[in-house]
Amino acid sequence: MFQAETQVRVRYAETDQMAYVYYGNYAMYFEVARVEALRAAGFSYKQMEEDGVIMPVLELHTQFIKPGKYDELLTIKTSIPELPGIRIRFEYEVLNEAHEILTKGWTTLTFLKKENHRPCRPPQYLLDLLRPYFD
Repeated sequence: MFQAETQVRVRYAETDQMAYVYYGNYAMYFEVARVEALRAAGFSYKQMEEDGVIMPVLELHTQFIKPGKYDELLTIKTSIPELPGIRIRFEYEVLNEAHEILTKGWTTLTFLKKENHRPCRPPQYLLDLLRPYFD
């Protein structure tokens, strides 16, 4: 299984009237964590898109356990539980500075050819980067 960690500091604009992270921002945090996790493995979303493959989100699930708060440094643990096929699943845990789990979630994305939006296999270089984590 592939795993990585990313940190995000909660900005004032990301909070609601209670000074809690507005629930809709967790999708953005998941995206930041997903891109940075793949970057840590040596993969570039930008390069993949330039090569003609895009990855839209098909599913998003979020479980809110405790609120994130303004100015907290959040750690987002991201994992890929299985080698991707036409779809790839990312799982997330968001922790506060006390290492308490605030939020859990997952997203499923699919690989599409940019030119016609038809499903395709993941780029071989992504599979080559991820395969060692699953052997």
